[in-house]
Amino acid sequence: MDDRTGHASTARATAMPDLPRTLAVRAGLDRWGPGSSAPCSIEHAQAWCARVAGGAAENFSVMSGLVPTTARVAFQAIYAFCRISDDLGDEVGDCATATAWLSWWRESLHRAFAGDAVHPIFVALQPVVKRHGLACEPFDALLRAFLRDQVQHRYERWDDLLSYCRESADPVGRLVLGVLDEHDPAALAASDAICTALQLTNHWQDARRDLVERNRIYLPAELFRGEQLEERFRSTIEVGHAPDREFLSQWRECLGECVARTAPMFDSIGALEQAVAPQHRALLWLFAEGGRRTLARIEAWNFETCLDRPRLWGAEKAWIVLQAVIRARRNAR
Repeated sequence: MDDRTGHASTARATAMPDLPRTLAVRAGLDRWGPGSSAPCSIEHAQAWCARVAGGAAENFSVMSGLVPTTARVAFQAIYAFCRISDDLGDEVGDCATATAWLSWWRESLHRAFAGDAVHPIFVALQPVVKRHGLACEPFDALLRAFLRDQVQHRYERWDDLLSYCRESADPVGRLVLGVLDEHDPAALAASDAICTALQLTNHWQDARRDLVERNRIYLPAELFRGEQLEERFRSTIEVGHAPDREFLSQWRECLGECVARTAPMFDSIGALEQAVAPQHRALLWLFAEGGRRTLARIEAWNFETCLDRPRLWGAEKAWIVLQAVIRARRNAR
């Protein structure tokens, strides 16, 4: 570490741009970054992934008691991969640096699948991949999506956004099904629909933050029936209210259309539950229900996500988890 700058210095040997120190430490890149060749033990790697998963308060369902004991270590490793990959795409500070680190991370993924794993995440993933027969493609697709985020910051068409979701969201569901040893094509198709819905819901919920913090607008421009979407959106954020009489109405109409297109995708949970083993249904329902409730909250908020970020509160999340537990007990009978 370079104490004078507060940045990680492990990458300098391979001409990599510096990372913010807090991210480098959190991602383990201060110890297992470019140039590192000594992998940690499998026990250390699994414990490291468990800490990453356990510290993720925003994902209330990922490590709930509904995860089968036999799959918990696998879930933690996959979650850690997704979390750190997302951080490298979103928390680095500039697109060029993010691209460099994501590209290196992607190379590390491919090396791990070839048997050369150094970072704890890839060390922990190796037995998971072997046990469940996971392919490299879902992991690689996620990284392609994060790399796409560095070059594409606006979406003109709905179909273009869906193509992004196919790589940024659908692979997560397929990995979850993979570690649950669920391979029915009907389950995979239903999972894709739900994961796309979850990703879209996140875009609608975080519209304001995405523009302020990452200069991204995922709202398809073709659905906005007005002019100068970005300029008026930025003005709304700056002053805390709509800059003109029409903008808020046009925003509500646009986001209402987005929500209307997203909501039916969550209905695929019925098909997914029917296609998987009874002991896995409640967990998958929990993932979907959290997204469905968030989408409903956006609608109850009158679609005004240009002004604030609607979210579920702790008691609501706890109630959803309780419902999932009840469903799990019912399925176990």
